[in-house]
Amino acid sequence: MADIKEPETTAAQIPDDPTLDRLREAAAECTACPLYRNATQTVFGEGPERATVMFVGEQPGDTEDLAGHPFVGGAGKLLDRCLEAAEIDRSRCYVTNAVKHFKWIPRGTRRIHSKPGSMEIAACFPWLEAEIAEVKPRIIVALGATAAQALFGKAFRVTRDRGRLIQSRWAPYALATVHPSSLLRAPDEETRHRETIRFIEDLKKIAKVLGSS
Repeated sequence: MADIKEPETTAAQIPDDPTLDRLREAAAECTACPLYRNATQTVFGEGPERATVMFVGEQPGDTEDLAGHPFVGGAGKLLDRCLEAAEIDRSRCYVTNAVKHFKWIPRGTRRIHSKPGSMEIAACFPWLEAEIAEVKPRIIVALGATAAQALFGKAFRVTRDRGRLIQSRWAPYALATVHPSSLLRAPDEETRHRETIRFIEDLKKIAKVLGSS
């Protein structure tokens, strides 16, 4: 558990002359919301400085919190397999989260994911905004409702607009789809298989955009 520090606004912690490395170093000390107190560490985004596609998830999970890297748990491994199936080069992708600390509740000896609140999302948003400004992706992809509403507004619904290219101030192209963790939570193998195929179809729309670049 991290030592308790005095809170500081996110904007005050962003370097004057940011690069991804400087942002990552600064975010490691972030105290803008209480989540840092129970997280192992900040989990910042990773990928090429000029990645053509940026994937934004909700928050790091238990595995990511311990490892200090995004999308390295079960959902991340599934994302990697689906990217391969959609013929998207993983090395061209930058992966990050709307919230950089793991929010959890104890359940026995396990740490169970807890959905971040609007205050926590807002406190972390300047880090995401700074990442986007540095990477300048050709297409930004929101994985799940939390990321989609953080990027595209609270009125955005993944259930309504999933897989559709939309206009956005963040990149020339933008798209929202489900988070791969939702596939892992499917109630049965048949549903999981069907939803995974649908997710890959969403990714193929991204591949088409990248193919035109």
